[in-house]
Amino acid sequence: MAKTGGQLAPSIGVIELTIALLYVYNPPQDKIIWDVGHQAYGYKVLTERKDKLGTIRQYGGISGFLKRDESRYDIWGAGHASTSISAALGFATHRNLNKETYKVVSIIGDGSLTGGLAFEGMNNAGASGLEMLVILNDNTMSISPNVGALAKYLTEIVASPLYQKVKSDIWELAGKAGDIGKHIRTLGRKLEDSFKNLIVPGMLFEHLGFDYYGPIDGHNIQELVRILREIKDINKPKFLHILTTKGKGYKPAEMDATTYHGLGKFNPDTGEPIRKKGPPTYTEIFGDAMIELGEKYPHLTAITAAMETGTGLGGFHEKYPDRFFDVGIAETHAVVFGGALAANRRTITAIYSTFLQRAYDTIIHDIALQNIPLIFAMDRAGVVGEDGPTHHGTFDIAYLRHIPNIVITAPKDENELRNLLYTALERFSEPWTIRYPRGQAIGLELTEFAQIPFPRWEIIKSGKDKISILAVGSMVYPALEASEILENKHKISPTVVNCRFIKPMDEKLLTELANSNNYILTIEEGVIKGGFGEAVATFILENNFKIKKMCVHGIPDEFVTFGARDKLLEILQLDTNGIVKKVLQLMGK
Repeated sequence: MAKTGGQLAPSIGVIELTIALLYVYNPPQDKIIWDVGHQAYGYKVLTERKDKLGTIRQYGGISGFLKRDESRYDIWGAGHASTSISAALGFATHRNLNKETYKVVSIIGDGSLTGGLAFEGMNNAGASGLEMLVILNDNTMSISPNVGALAKYLTEIVASPLYQKVKSDIWELAGKAGDIGKHIRTLGRKLEDSFKNLIVPGMLFEHLGFDYYGPIDGHNIQELVRILREIKDINKPKFLHILTTKGKGYKPAEMDATTYHGLGKFNPDTGEPIRKKGPPTYTEIFGDAMIELGEKYPHLTAITAAMETGTGLGGFHEKYPDRFFDVGIAETHAVVFGGALAANRRTITAIYSTFLQRAYDTIIHDIALQNIPLIFAMDRAGVVGEDGPTHHGTFDIAYLRHIPNIVITAPKDENELRNLLYTALERFSEPWTIRYPRGQAIGLELTEFAQIPFPRWEIIKSGKDKISILAVGSMVYPALEASEILENKHKISPTVVNCRFIKPMDEKLLTELANSNNYILTIEEGVIKGGFGEAVATFILENNFKIKKMCVHGIPDEFVTFGARDKLLEILQLDTNGIVKKVLQLMGK
């Protein structure tokens, strides 16, 4: 990980659990399903991928998450959170319908239990009565239970085969004793529940239909093996609660699990991250802008979904603790909660583009339909790099553009990011989204906040030839560089337009460009289908403009693999050279 970067702390926190699971169970016949594949690096090492670990998250290598087409041991793909229990129930249901006997284990945790889908799955699984095991990897990112010798002793009693047999025999005898037996059953259940509730935090899971075991030490392999063996053949839904330390075994990760949750290259001796030289990232620019805007707007509130550090809101939280809310891995809740706040005060929700997909219904039903002026700061829009297809923010333009009332914007640089935020806060009249990429900004000197004319585009460079490049956000500077190469090397002088407003478009300027150009190239770091280019093409077609040819350039209709961001942009021809090639093809040269 020191060489490649990756999700270090979550994976080394479950090494003992991984070993115990593979010792007691027999995958791939038994189904081991990890929630959020970033816990599974050790699992990859022990399931035929040890020699490939050095390629993890690198182009052409193995994925940083679970991937069904990568290994027969990856039963279910996992990049996002809270899906494992629902998937486990699906496999358990298939097993019973098919009259098979394999075991099904779901490992959830590292915050995933804060997601609503996890509880939907638990509710259904508990009611089903099917044999399956849910293991909660509780590394303080989920819940903090009572711990102690008595709890450990009680778990050993409840899990033991003798206890299970005696309990079953008494239950069966009481059932044959008529009304007295019913009273015995009721009293026995109440006594057991009261005793367990006094000692352990498992009653929620018991009431959802699971037998609860734990909490136990998740770093004690012998204890893990013993308990897994004892409960393995109990034929009902089971919930095993283990306590772990995120980053266990590597002191820097233990001391700062948030930083080591996911990081780039680092010095393994000191733990110090090896930071790229150059300008700050867009995430850092956004975080600093939020601190400034928090002072400018005394009621400004910020919300994130388990990504305080990832979205750059740590400084805002520190300076304005009463106006910052981290709701956990619960994007749907974040949107409705944020919308209700935005109905009364200026509110910004900072959520990665790919994670905002979870909240699609609420964006329509609760925000756009009511025209709530909630502002979405969508970090990681476009190609994110090594995290791959589960994390690329390539769909947001397409899944937002057709929703009425919503404004979609993309800044070309750090100052425009700040100014779009400021413009949205000043207007405070409709839902706004601001999409910006992962990685370093351009490196400009920051200017004072200024409003951007709504919804005006910006001509960055006026060309002499009848061709215009309409570029969105992160594609503006590559388009500008491409125009210089075209002019100097190919004697083609295009106009370059910064289309910072994706919706609504600057129809006035677009009309002028369509009337005065023979060729138009649109370029966006998002999927072509349903994207910005399609909106431009529709406008040109509906208004019967007589341009010779148009090209819509962006991400094709496929999931983009993982690898360095620059490498992926090159492959997708979304870099400077790729844009040059597209212009030459468009003009038949």
